[in-house]
Amino acid sequence: MAALFLASASPRRRELLTQIGVPFELLSITLDETPLPAERPEAYVQRLAREKALAGWAAVGDDSVAVLGADTTVVIDERILGKPADRAEGLLMLESLSDREHHVLTAVALATRGACEVRLVTSRVRFRRIERAEAEAYWASGEPCDKAGGYAIQGWGAVFVAELRGSYSAVVGLPLCESAQLLDQAGIARWVKEDRN
Repeated sequence: MAALFLASASPRRRELLTQIGVPFELLSITLDETPLPAERPEAYVQRLAREKALAGWAAVGDDSVAVLGADTTVVIDERILGKPADRAEGLLMLESLSDREHHVLTAVALATRGACEVRLVTSRVRFRRIERAEAEAYWASGEPCDKAGGYAIQGWGAVFVAELRGSYSAVVGLPLCESAQLLDQAGIARWVKEDRN
């Protein structure tokens, strides 16, 4: 059985992998996440997931391991909404998402010896109307500061979500169905109980 490394600093991704009983070790990978000129959102998120997985695999330097990388982005009007740089940008993001539908794209990649497979999951999320004072209070909570699109569906931002069509876990940051399929193909165990002794 191959050892698994997760190339991510996201606590949400760690929690999701743990949720399905996958043993793993963490890798810290730093990449330039700037979109390439004229790069489509679907290509962007898949490229970053692949680059994270491959960079992690190269960093471990062991052919017997597998490295999981993932990336999530929020898209509205074909525009990528990354993590807000400041309060003004965060409030602008919430305003643009208010009373509208947007897409959340999450790509997951698994790098193993000689291969890197990528899966893309697209989910559609519709927000109810967000009042300005509510957006300001949400920003002041600190939760949206490091989240793509400036909100967390698994946190306080859930109150804005009127409808979700797609994968909840993908919107959080790691599509569990597709991740499990990749792990199964690579012979990586899941549903492993922790030894609590």
